[in-house]
Amino acid sequence: MTRTYAVIGDPIDHSLSPALHNASFAFLGLDCTYIAYRIPRGELDAGIADLKKIGISGFNVTIPHKVDMMRLLDEADLECKTVGATNTVVNTNGHLKGYNTDIDGFLDPIRKRNIDLAGTDALVVGAGGAARAIVVGLARQKARKITIANRTPENAESLASFVRSLGVESDNVDIATAGDIASSFKIIINATSVGLKGIGLPISTKNITSSSIVYDIVYMPVETPLILGAKERKANIIYGWEMLIAQAMKSFEIWIGRPAPYEAMKLTLLGRF
Repeated sequence: MTRTYAVIGDPIDHSLSPALHNASFAFLGLDCTYIAYRIPRGELDAGIADLKKIGISGFNVTIPHKVDMMRLLDEADLECKTVGATNTVVNTNGHLKGYNTDIDGFLDPIRKRNIDLAGTDALVVGAGGAARAIVVGLARQKARKITIANRTPENAESLASFVRSLGVESDNVDIATAGDIASSFKIIINATSVGLKGIGLPISTKNITSSSIVYDIVYMPVETPLILGAKERKANIIYGWEMLIAQAMKSFEIWIGRPAPYEAMKLTLLGRF
């Protein structure tokens, strides 16, 4: 019997997760399939009920449901509990267990480049589920201070408070002026969906420098407006597709119980671009 997996979110039509996972299933000869399933904001309960009815084996969770999905879980792993958000769920006869692969997914490209963030200052743009995982990752890298910039100041302060609970100094700044102080940070991370489909800049790039590391978790397009602007400033770049593959590989291993085929995922992803 074919096992079905999915990614849920809104918007979802841009997602490359189906291509990644279906290529991996085909490469390993597994009788599994992976679909994109749009669940609009405010309709999560009904959407999850429908997935349970069709016997979904597992699913990924993306914007805007990563935090809200936590209340629908029957069980959550330590990473989920730490972050307060989930991006990977296993369904065992209606019992939903949540995992969070975003922390390791975020850190993987940093580790591969041997970047040392200990004692450095970071700017995180966004305050949603992905941002929560990212600040946990930065805390584990021993960042000195994490500054949050977000459209909603209350959400920015809430995340900054969470960072302080991790034992790391944190504050928040107005997103409209965050770009003005970009040179103050070793690493700048866009944890919003701004830049998706090549539209919009999360912050101004005019004060990014050649010593900056700019990490955009948006992966469609590869060269987002933020990355293009940062390249003009000769900054060091980390691409969203790198995090996508790293977290997808961890999700795959959780569901299937064996390592994901990295080369199959990478070739599929870069072929799509």
